[in-house]
Amino acid sequence: MKIKTGDVVFVLSGKDKGKEGKVLSADPKNRKVVVENVNVAHKHQKPRKQGQEGGIIKVETPIYASKVMRVCPKCAKPTRPMVKILDDGTKARICKKCQEVI
Repeated sequence: MKIKTGDVVFVLSGKDKGKEGKVLSADPKNRKVVVENVNVAHKHQKPRKQGQEGGIIKVETPIYASKVMRVCPKCAKPTRPMVKILDDGTKARICKKCQEVI
């Protein structure tokens, strides 16, 4: 999976199509990601401790990683990053549009 925690992504399909957000967590085993302010569900929560308030809270739920595309920080366009081996032998993610190291 080419998307990691902390990446800024663009949503390609679904009810939140066109939104951008930061990846809060990634689950490579199930190929899902949790994106900030995307796919928000309402959860009804009872107060569990004394002094804690209950009510309806908003929770981001996971979406499939194939529905999002990484945004290049240099050119600010959605892109599929490619992995390239540099001259010193290290791997780097590179934007296919502007050819800069991400």
